[in-house]
Amino acid sequence: MNRQKKFYVVWKGVAPGIYETWEECKQQVVHFEGAKYKSFINLTEAQAALDEGYEAYYRKHPATAKTLPVASADHQPILESLSVDAAWNSVTKVMEYRGVHTRTREVWFHKGPFPGATNNIGEFLALVHGLALLKQKNLQIPIYTDSVTAMAWVRAKKHKSIILPTEENVAIFDLLNRAEYWLRNNTYSTPIYKWDTPVWGEIPADFGRK
Repeated sequence: MNRQKKFYVVWKGVAPGIYETWEECKQQVVHFEGAKYKSFINLTEAQAALDEGYEAYYRKHPATAKTLPVASADHQPILESLSVDAAWNSVTKVMEYRGVHTRTREVWFHKGPFPGATNNIGEFLALVHGLALLKQKNLQIPIYTDSVTAMAWVRAKKHKSIILPTEENVAIFDLLNRAEYWLRNNTYSTPIYKWDTPVWGEIPADFGRK
């Protein structure tokens, strides 16, 4: 099955512009400090984003903001890391999340199932749980997530879910409040990286239920 063609916008790199393959884009951003780039599914959107500029584009699209740090010239994940993910049932609205060691797949934490939640909430809680765990254990390794929404919520130190509190999901909102409190009252140096699913396959913490 052929992959959908993508166009890669490089706002900041060796030679800013639009590239039609990841290999071409990679040459512009690998090891380029502060590289800014993003993939688009059509040329019109890519050209508009390039013309608009990085800052202006992400002011309009904050939930899609992401950084794709390149671990090496071959764009391989850092295996000595923590990967986090969530699973959500669209019928029952039950969610669970976990964190696993990227290389060994050893489960470091697993929480849930929780009723009355969303996948975005689970991704956010998993990421904050991972940050808190690594700080507690004084482990200097990065975290991978495949959720740009969770990354944006962590940067904002606040979830932006439209789900309302109910008797059913009281435990979820307790966890959300605790996560936001932790983010407001703690500093951390843990790098948060976006898992490159199209290149690497599903994130190791994936529940395999797609």
